[in-house]
Parts: sequence; C-alpha cells; structure tokens
Amino acid sequence: MKKQLILASSSPRRQELLKQVQIPFTIRKPDIDESQINTSDPIEKVKQLAILKGRNVPICSKDEVILSADTVVSYNQNIFEKPKNKEDAYQMISKLSGVIHEVFTGVMIRSIDLEKVFVERTKVEFWPLSEEEIEWYVSSNEPYDKAGAYGIQSLGALLVKQIIGDYYNVMGLPISRLVRELRG
Repeated sequence: MKKQLILASSSPRRQELLKQVQIPFTIRKPDIDESQINTSDPIEKVKQLAILKGRNVPICSKDEVILSADTVVSYNQNIFEKPKNKEDAYQMISKLSGVIHEVFTGVMIRSIDLEKVFVERTKVEFWPLSEEEIEWYVSSNEPYDKAGAYGIQSLGALLVKQIIGDYYNVMGLPISRLVRELRG
C-alpha cells in the first residue's frame, strides 16, 4: 500500500521542491506558537520546531506520513529567522556580508509506527556587499518570508559566493536526504 505524504507547512519553497521531484503531497498546516521554542542553539531550535509542527498535525489514517520542517540561519552564535521589517533584514544581510554562515533545517517524518527527526547543515559564504547592494536587496520583496532574510533560489543568489553542502537545504528542505529517509 502506498503512503500519502502530508506536508505540515505552508512554505511555497517546500511545496516547490516536493513538486520538482514529483512527490505527491497534500498540505495540512500546523497551528502552533513558534515562540514557545526559545533555545539559542540552532540545531536544537530547528529540531524542536520540526517536532512541534509535526506533532501538531493529526494522522488521519494508517497510510499517512506527516512531513514537517523548519529552517534557520546561524552566524556568530546568533540565530537569524525571518526578518520583522526592512531594518531587521538590512541588519541580517549586513552581518552576513563577506562571511560564512550556516543554514540548518530540522525535518520530522511521522507516521502511526515511526517518528524520525534529522537536521541538515549547509555552509554559505556571502560576497562582501556594499551598502548599495544591501539596500537594493532589502528593498525587494524577497527577504521578508525567509530565514536569514535571503532566498538563494532567486535574487539572493547574487549575494552568495559559495555553498558547502546541500543547496536545497538552504531553500528550506534537504530534498535528497529526505527522499532517502522516506525510503528507509
């Protein structure tokens, strides 16, 4: 019997990635308060948030598999989540300019008889950016619904000098590892 994947997220990027690799899914959004997870450890934060989201979505049949995830950017022992406003986005991009930071995505896979959680880490280096480049970027609509205030898959690609690790993890879902975990 084939399992039905339930994506516990409204993230357009996660939906796009699942469609890209032709994994059928339905969406069931969790109703959670993310502020209840207040650890400053980025690995623990994404793990706990993925678990919180994944456990909030009910399993309605024995054939369902719940998939939840959360992504943060971390630099210099600070977690960069989604920016609150333009000034917040400007500060984040300024701090990431010219340095290597890390992107962590916590993933939970849950079914009637299984619960698996893993964290993927990718290192990203930004070019040194001028004030004009940062201002141009944060004036776009792009930074405001993304961890670390950038999207590597669109205009944010112009900020990135190199990545070490899974590109799709930076988008919000380490799709290759996810597929392997779903099979295993």
